[in-house]
Amino acid sequence: MATSLLALIDDISTLLDDVALLSKVAAKKTAGVLGDDLALNAQQVSGVKAERELPVVWAVAKGSFINKAILVPAALVISAFVPWAVTPLLMLGGAFLCFEGFEKLAHKFMRSAAEQAAEHETLSSALADPAVDLCTVEKSKIKGAIRTDFILSAEIVAITLGTVQGSPFSTQLTVVGGIAVVMTVGVYGLVAGIVKLDDGGLYLSERTGVSAWHGFQRNLGQGILRAAPWLMKSLSVAGTIAMFLVGGGILTHGVPALDQAIEALAVEAGKMADFMATFTPFLANALVGLLAGALVLGGVTLVKKALPAPRAA
Repeated sequence: MATSLLALIDDISTLLDDVALLSKVAAKKTAGVLGDDLALNAQQVSGVKAERELPVVWAVAKGSFINKAILVPAALVISAFVPWAVTPLLMLGGAFLCFEGFEKLAHKFMRSAAEQAAEHETLSSALADPAVDLCTVEKSKIKGAIRTDFILSAEIVAITLGTVQGSPFSTQLTVVGGIAVVMTVGVYGLVAGIVKLDDGGLYLSERTGVSAWHGFQRNLGQGILRAAPWLMKSLSVAGTIAMFLVGGGILTHGVPALDQAIEALAVEAGKMADFMATFTPFLANALVGLLAGALVLGGVTLVKKALPAPRAA
């Protein structure tokens, strides 16, 4: 009995060690998607009334949990019955990430400043129009954010599944389920903080009093108000870069010859400077991601042009 108990404890300890190690690896790989997830969801809930921001974030978070409740079992079924499909699915997810990143760049740089300003003005006017049903706008934003979350959640689950592929089912279940929960709580907790950052800054900037402490609070609030827009822009830029790094990395790892070539290139670069051995794979993955994104966007554009235009109702 004692021997069996000790063996069980040893098995549990080994399982927990494996789970901790694989969860750490999976978290690193999915961190790239996390930056874009933050930026996208924070942007999705912008434009609603201040008092409705947190309820909207909570509604999207609940939708995210439902998304992952669908995706995690589906991923585990695929891993159990068609494990050969994991790598192609990862490659598709990587290609989609690269496409999404390149589309963002194209959307940003292929439009003039006047066109971007006109789009922003149109959106602001629509939200300020009393005839516009803000409840409908809010529901539309929630649905859009949940759709976006489904895509990003699928990428996170696929990347995590690729990390634990070949591990026992119990380890796969614990790691994939754990990462899904932690990422959801982390993302929407941070999104809630980001969307309320300006409110906190405004509260502090309006503090009254003549003491040094009150002056510090006002200065801090004004600093937060100035920094909030830059934070959103920084998240968006970091998210776009992460798309190419993560997506390109998935694609290169899925092509053994290309992966080996990059490793050999990193070894040669490391002979010139130690930091180049670490920097070269990142640069190579980013370049592969850019190229893949351009190719996929070009293909999607050609297909759209080839399809017949929808008939007017």
